Amino acid sequence: MSAVEDRLAELGLSVPDVVPPVATYIPAVREGNLVFTSGQLPMFSGAMAATGKVGDGHGLVPAADATQMAQVCALNAIAAVKALIGDLDKVTRVVKVVGFVASDPSFTGQPGVINGASNLLGKAFGDKGVHARSAVGVVALPLDAPVEVEIVVAVAD
Repeated sequence: MSAVEDRLAELGLSVPDVVPPVATYIPAVREGNLVFTSGQLPMFSGAMAATGKVGDGHGLVPAADATQMAQVCALNAIAAVKALIGDLDKVTRVVKVVGFVASDPSFTGQPGVINGASNLLGKAFGDKGVHARSAVGVVALPLDAPVEVEIVVAVAD
């Protein structure tokens, strides 16, 4: 087990199996020393954690729940990286995180939601987990997911 997986275990988490693609793409691709993941949904044990738009009010996914789902997305991205490179200790830096939040028109808390992913990556990778980031509100995501996260990591040869 890698040091990254040890830190995740301390949080009561483990790297899941890679989520199978829902369309024509692969979970991650390496180009040079960079690994790019496809957008990862909050799939847990083969099922979506929740569906719908994020916001406050009846029928909406609360921001606190969406923040936890962003963490699940980050775990799924870590799984995609591990499946490609084998050992998470080869990651030298989390370079970029892009998070999408399916948002009710009045919701503007996208950065707080994507903190779920950023905070997990920081805990898992330590100083190597500090990254650049975008948090974007969108009208809809695949399978009516509330959140989607993709990451770019640098890896050692």
